[in-house]
Amino acid sequence: MCGIVGLLLKNPALNDSLGKLVTPMLESMSERGPDSAGLAVFADRDQGEKYSLFAQDADFDWDALERGLDEALVPTPRIESQGRYGRLYLSVEPDTLRHWLAEHFPELHVLSAGHFMDIYKDAGHPAAIAQRYGFTGLSGSHAIGHTRMATESAITPAHAHPFTAGQDFCLVHNGSLSNPYKIRRSLERKGIHFETDNDTEAACRFLEWRLRDGDSLEDALAQGFSVLDGFYTLLMGTQDKLALVRDPFACKPAVVAETDDYVAIGSEYRALANLPGVKEAMLFEPKPEEIYSWTR
Repeated sequence: MCGIVGLLLKNPALNDSLGKLVTPMLESMSERGPDSAGLAVFADRDQGEKYSLFAQDADFDWDALERGLDEALVPTPRIESQGRYGRLYLSVEPDTLRHWLAEHFPELHVLSAGHFMDIYKDAGHPAAIAQRYGFTGLSGSHAIGHTRMATESAITPAHAHPFTAGQDFCLVHNGSLSNPYKIRRSLERKGIHFETDNDTEAACRFLEWRLRDGDSLEDALAQGFSVLDGFYTLLMGTQDKLALVRDPFACKPAVVAETDDYVAIGSEYRALANLPGVKEAMLFEPKPEEIYSWTR
């Protein structure tokens, strides 16, 4: 079933409250997805080249990683760690880092890369994950989240949403695709590498490929309507934008609330019910096969 949420703050005075506002939205979708959850948070300014990392081992030695990077790749890397989660500030090409980690620290998984975006995701109940990573204390300009009820692949942090490809781009998905392996084979012939067997990753990597080829996010989504087959509501984030689409049959639910202060998106209205000013918001259900986008 799964649940999706998104929040873009139009009023910069609310940026420090992003985590406090979006965490109840995410937790309210727990019944739609109790298996795993994740949140992508976008900063309101360039924070330099950085990576979100996840360690399989709860006792992972982040100091050893820092020493290894200092000796092998870039002097004086900076790591902020919290249990299994680490944020690495490092000026190096993503593929170079991934290849080096695969050889020296295979227990680490790169969750995201970019200058604006951090991704947190894990297996377990959404409320527990929110508490584990301190979601309520996060700040930024916009965020998208997901609660997963696994139907077609394993329950692991890697299979949890948001999915990401490239830099400062991510996607969450409610629904199922009927042709992910066809998309996957087509993209693999172009040299694009996949990390999981999750159907959502096929949509994410297709759209990021179109963006890298020069499409705007809206143009990439328009291409997606003729390529992605199945039932879906997709919510995407970039460094300055949220975008939302539903399949031609609009089988998967979504509702939007827009005020002068924010745009909020949820699979159900209860995800939006506690937001300030929502009673005066413009509320609507997105139409099928129509592209909605908002820029901060």
